[in-house]
Amino acid sequence: MSRWTCPRCDREFGKANQSHVCVPGNSVERTFAQRPHQREIYDAIIAHLRTLGPVHEDAVKVGVFLLHERKLAEVRPMARALSLELFLPRPLDSPRVTRQQRISAERTWLTIRLTEAAQVDGELCDWLAEAYFSAA
Repeated sequence: MSRWTCPRCDREFGKANQSHVCVPGNSVERTFAQRPHQREIYDAIIAHLRTLGPVHEDAVKVGVFLLHERKLAEVRPMARALSLELFLPRPLDSPRVTRQQRISAERTWLTIRLTEAAQVDGELCDWLAEAYFSAA
């Protein structure tokens, strides 16, 4: 996975001179500094994704964007849960999905709220893998 680093904001992208909004950099550590319970959930997500191949973590003010060749997920700390925004090639019919929206002919944006690391189970790992491979 070749990456281009913006000289103004030091964020990495898949394409040279990729259009983006320069925002101050952040770190995964700072994102979860006040939320250790949510960090456990995040660690379970990223550990699974790393078994699939390289993953780029782009920590910004609102959370962490996860990329393969393009964005596959966003992880956003919230007051009572960790919000996982997955980008899949299809909609899902599951009570775990709290919101979904078709954003293109090939991608659906789904929101899943997580409150404990045990929720990163086989079903969720299958969805993460689907998002990962569809982001290639």
